[in-house]
Amino acid sequence: MNEPQRGRLLIAGPGLGDANFDRTIVYLLDHGADGSLGVVINRPSQFEVAQALPGWSGVVGPPPVVFSGGPVEPGVAMGLARYHDPAEGIGSVDLSRDPEPATTGIEVVRVFVGYSGWGAGQLDLELEAGAWFVVDAEPSDLFSPEPENLWGAVLRRQQARTAMAGSNPSWN
Repeated sequence: MNEPQRGRLLIAGPGLGDANFDRTIVYLLDHGADGSLGVVINRPSQFEVAQALPGWSGVVGPPPVVFSGGPVEPGVAMGLARYHDPAEGIGSVDLSRDPEPATTGIEVVRVFVGYSGWGAGQLDLELEAGAWFVVDAEPSDLFSPEPENLWGAVLRRQQARTAMAGSNPSWN
C-alpha cells in the first residue's frame, strides 16, 4: 500500500460507504500524526468563480467554477495554485488578497469551498479497511479541465488496480 502524504491522491473505493466521497479523488494537502487534510478535486459546482471572486477569474483554469472541496467547513473558500516555475510546485493562495500582485508567477488557480479532514489515525483506519487507494498525482490532476472524468481516468492509469476495477462495472 502506498503511504498517504502531501501531494498524493486518495481514490475513493466502492466500499467507502460515505456519500460525501462517492467516486471522489482527494488531493492530500497534509497527513501526519494529528490527522489529514485535503480537497476533493473532481466535484465542480455550477457556481462561477467570476461571480464569487471576480478578481481571481482571470487565473482560474477550466472549468471556471468553484469546487466542493469536502464536507468540512463548506462556507470557507481556499485557493490552490500551480506556479510557472516547476520548482515552486503547488501552493495555497490567499483569496482575500488583491489578485493582481498575488498572482505573480502563478500559472493557474483552482478555488474550493470546504475541505476534507480526518482526525488522528482516522484516515489510516479507512486505508486499512480498503476504503481508499493512495496513488501518485500527475501534474495535471489538480487542475484537470474535465474533473467529472478524473476518477475513472486516474483509476485506469493504475496498473495493478486496473484489473481489480475492471472486474466491477460500477467502477468504470
